[in-house]
Amino acid sequence: MSEDIGVTRFREYLQVNTEQPKPDYVACRDFLFKYADELGIERRSIETAPGTFFVIMTIPGSRPELQSIMLYSHTDVVPTFREFWTHDPYSAFKDEQGNIFARGAQDMKCVGVQYMEALRNWFAKVTEEFKKLNIDFALDEGIACDDDVYKVFYAERIPWWVKVTLPGNPGHGSKFIEQTAVEKLHKLIASVDEFRNEQKALLAGNPELTVGDVTTSNVTIINGGVQVNVVPEKFEAYIDIRVTPLQDLDVIRARVDQWAKDAGEGVTYEFMQSTNPADKSTVDSKTFSNCKLISPSTREDPFWAAIDDGLKKEGCKYKKEIFIGATDSRFVRAQGIRAIGFSPIINTPSLLHDHNEFLNEKTFLRGVQIYETLINNLANVN
Repeated sequence: MSEDIGVTRFREYLQVNTEQPKPDYVACRDFLFKYADELGIERRSIETAPGTFFVIMTIPGSRPELQSIMLYSHTDVVPTFREFWTHDPYSAFKDEQGNIFARGAQDMKCVGVQYMEALRNWFAKVTEEFKKLNIDFALDEGIACDDDVYKVFYAERIPWWVKVTLPGNPGHGSKFIEQTAVEKLHKLIASVDEFRNEQKALLAGNPELTVGDVTTSNVTIINGGVQVNVVPEKFEAYIDIRVTPLQDLDVIRARVDQWAKDAGEGVTYEFMQSTNPADKSTVDSKTFSNCKLISPSTREDPFWAAIDDGLKKEGCKYKKEIFIGATDSRFVRAQGIRAIGFSPIINTPSLLHDHNEFLNEKTFLRGVQIYETLINNLANVN
């Protein structure tokens, strides 16, 4: 039985190793250029750093004076631990059931190829380059769903990665030393856990809420100490906070301020990443209040109506949510551009950062069909 051309291209793309921290972006660019040439699509690349490329494909419309629609897909994939995989994660092995095993099968090389194949069937340009694209709407990644209901994301939680420095009195490990760094660390962790438990209770107490509707906080890294018999002079703790745009960002910021204050004298913190992904310093309240980046999700918005109509036409059950992680849509929304996250994957366990990530070819091809309808609807928004 011959393989659908879309599945073949999907497997070829999966075989391009773009695993972080050393993705082969040159091979990836070359593959995408060849793919664009096959479909007769204008393409170019922008080298943003040595060996790192944005690949841009452009299809002129019948009314080029109108703003464009961006179909976005990142090309890199997360690291693998090959000893836990049943097949080489870059072989794109397909079993007898049509399950294709590869890193990127769900996150998110599937979406990139589904876009391309939808365009193939449909047929039979914050930098100056970005601005030239004149984008009015962007479609980006979603997530696999283990039931038969698709998820459509109109916003996402805001990543605050916080580094806390906790100085203290050092000394020999045989003494009772006051105001140590570890005492302050205990207080910090207790404060973070208190807030975490509040948010968990909020989620558990309302069945209408999803994880994207609350804020999570987790201490992820602790650094400190020089040797076992020395009380260290400081600890550094790193906290991953994902703030829902439904909550007051200034209130959450004040809570982080209080964590540092309650931990003890001299405790300071800084944002490694906050509301503005390009800003690695502490951001002010004005920046906070201006960054609730939520795209319209009612039928009054023509692009949402196009999405809604398309999914209904395809007989797709769906629910709209706030994405729990962070996607590149946050950069797009920061420019005032509407963006919706959607991956046409149902009845599939979400394994995007797990071992043995896979996608069934029938699910993949069904996604192509859905994208074909969505892209057609979006392209016809006046």
